Amino acid sequence: MFAGHCPPLSEETVDQHTEARLSRQKLLTRVPLAELSFIVSEEALCDPVGGSEVMCGQWRHLLEVNMSRNAEVQVMPASPGFHSGLNGPFVVVGTVERQRLGYVESQEVGCVVREPEQVSALGLRYGKLRSQALNGVESSRLIERLVGET
Repeated sequence: MFAGHCPPLSEETVDQHTEARLSRQKLLTRVPLAELSFIVSEEALCDPVGGSEVMCGQWRHLLEVNMSRNAEVQVMPASPGFHSGLNGPFVVVGTVERQRLGYVESQEVGCVVREPEQVSALGLRYGKLRSQALNGVESSRLIERLVGET
């Protein structure tokens, strides 16, 4: 994924980004367990970044996540056409202090969203996306089909 960056990233920067991604994966198994929910587009699942072996490993990882007690992966099918997730990636989090925050990202720019009205809009958007996406079981079936096709 970092190979396509323009301008090219230094090895040190690639290592830092890779470490950050691996570190975030620890949220899946940390104690106490965090309640996690993810939506990924069907197009992203079918984009052969890294080749078939890498993609198969990614799909299997998503299936493992979907079998966990604390996380759910939903696939947004390609068929609905436009949906609000196409405006770009975002995250909505709840803190232990019961504060809700958002995070939006585009290219190399990320921004924490603290304004209650904006966080609320992200929460509403996420709820709508979840209702449009396949449920967890249907999503796993689609991912299993992709694994079987490789």
